[in-house]
Amino acid sequence: MHAIVGDDAVHRVDGLPGESAPVGWTLALGRLRALGVTGFRVALPAPGHPLGLSGPPAFNERALEAEEAVVATGAPYGLVPEVTEAGPGGAADAADVHVEVVWHCLPVREAPPADVPSLGEAERELADALREATEVLARLDVAASGPVAEAAIDAYRARAERGREALAPGYPPRAVRVLELAQRVGLLISVAYENGHGGAVSASQMGARAEALRPVERVARRAQVAAYNAYVEERERGEGR
Repeated sequence: MHAIVGDDAVHRVDGLPGESAPVGWTLALGRLRALGVTGFRVALPAPGHPLGLSGPPAFNERALEAEEAVVATGAPYGLVPEVTEAGPGGAADAADVHVEVVWHCLPVREAPPADVPSLGEAERELADALREATEVLARLDVAASGPVAEAAIDAYRARAERGREALAPGYPPRAVRVLELAQRVGLLISVAYENGHGGAVSASQMGARAEALRPVERVARRAQVAAYNAYVEERERGEGR
């Protein structure tokens, strides 16, 4: 359960069939299991890219607004989080922020999720995208292609080595590898956006940087979804044999 709620203060699930008010996750998971749910797939949609979604429009619209959702397997339900934060602002006060999350349960269409690659496809795409983006960013002298990026990536690796598990036990090793690479690519993108323009001072250079990062960001999100959903995919393949 801690893997779902983390350090957030409150998590509730609203709109569950048979429940007239929001309920906690323990009751919600039991209810969903009784309705036939056997697992969940992650969706990480973005404007123009309904990654991991299968419809209908009402669910997709809410998921696109949140830019994340989970879609059940075994029963036609999906959950979209709505996050509310209260407390002092600033990174120094992060520990004092009170976070509440309401997961809205909505009907979904039972259909293959949109644009989710296999792990093999995701791994190949990530390697190509990382190489191409690094070349473009270096050519534009963007900060994310130099020592700042390497320092940030080294910090990420140090955090990972302190025992943080990328995925729960039982996932295939390839899924862990794909997720770690996708997170590394995502970090590179974040550093590029957050650490100034480097040498990209003209509008055309800034546009070229955005053009270079946009498809890489898309590939990284696709790879994360493939990695997170690998356990469910493997289990379903095993059941189909």
